Amino acid sequence: MNQITSIAKKRGFFRWSICAMLFFALTINYLDRFVLGILSPELIKTFGWTPAQYTDIVFCFEIAYAIGLASFGRLLDWLGTRKGFILAVTTWSLAAMGHAVMSTLGGFGFMRFLLGLGESGVFPAAVKTTAEWFPRKERALVAGIFNAGSNVGAITAPLLVPWLFVLFGWQFAFIVTGAVGFIWLAAWLILYQTPAKSRFLSIEERAYIESDPPEPVASKIPWLVLLKLRQTWAFILAKFMTDAAWRWYFYLLPLFFNQKFNLSITEFGLHFVVIYVIADLGSIGGGYISTFLLGRGMSVNASRKIALLICSLCTVPVAFAGIVSHEWVAVGLVALAAAAHQGFSSNIFTTVSDMFPKSAVASVVGLGGTAGAFGAMSLLAITRFLFQQAGDGDNTGVYRTLFIIAGSCYLISLLLFHLLSPKLKPVSPEQVK
Repeated sequence: MNQITSIAKKRGFFRWSICAMLFFALTINYLDRFVLGILSPELIKTFGWTPAQYTDIVFCFEIAYAIGLASFGRLLDWLGTRKGFILAVTTWSLAAMGHAVMSTLGGFGFMRFLLGLGESGVFPAAVKTTAEWFPRKERALVAGIFNAGSNVGAITAPLLVPWLFVLFGWQFAFIVTGAVGFIWLAAWLILYQTPAKSRFLSIEERAYIESDPPEPVASKIPWLVLLKLRQTWAFILAKFMTDAAWRWYFYLLPLFFNQKFNLSITEFGLHFVVIYVIADLGSIGGGYISTFLLGRGMSVNASRKIALLICSLCTVPVAFAGIVSHEWVAVGLVALAAAAHQGFSSNIFTTVSDMFPKSAVASVVGLGGTAGAFGAMSLLAITRFLFQQAGDGDNTGVYRTLFIIAGSCYLISLLLFHLLSPKLKPVSPEQVK
């Protein structure tokens, strides 16, 4: 007991610099991802696209994201987190900058596809890094913190991109935001190794990181085996349902505020700042809920699922966002849903490291992310159909339908998750034989 107390007192804080790197990786990832959405009202006017054609462009991202997440997760388990992150960030940064030289639907679709391939690596890599660098009791909080980076990227985009657009043109917006990834890469190369190899870790902090009981399954688990496990499908279905709504928000919200409330690209910046600042609070707060409950003696299963239930209930009111008459009421409803999504996401990602050994975490997250991309593609296909049905008329009915879908999918996903993994049991050696 005295030895454990001593380690707790001397453990150090370097692992939190790794958490900070994950936070900034997500920030840059979402900044690059949001640029097209922020510019969409202007690009639609510049190139004469219809909303349905714009939907086709973002659909290309989702196809690549689906392919990339499954393959990147496995690639990370093979390459390791350090090299995997380098490959992901380099690919998506070059693709983000490549948008600047495109002028056709096909060209934008191609760059969107490359962006999706690169960006698909960030969540599997972040969750795998968390499993490597943090004991189980800190992982939900870490996931909440790095997940908050996505909201910072979403906050930065509507502030930075319109300014770059007005002063220098839309091409410069893609070039500047895409270049930021290479600054992150330089810091990553300096700071990151696995805990066993890191020269920055104290002996006490390394011991604290490795303080969880040994995992019952240490070897890599083949995909076919993973896909036979109920735990895998619990995560896959949760991601299929919830990623669809989340990605619809950042693809279509700029168009929603433009078409519903006649806000231009230079006018809706504050609205998005409010939405994603509140989403940031939800990301960290949602992760903290289960960490708090664990600290009060609740089981991992109860702690995670209570947090997931609270977050799911908070997404329901967004169903009314498509029918309200005041823009700031819509902002409030979307902000609450965005915060709830991020809290939900922080906990659902953490359940992977609760149920699976470190050697399989990136693969499972990748499979879930692929399912999320298929969910997003499904909702984009519905969106495209609704836009075509509306024609050149009022799109209010389109947004009303989509917000109702977004407000219902989290509770459904939690129900499916609980049915497939009622006790959040870790994978046993018997299951992977």
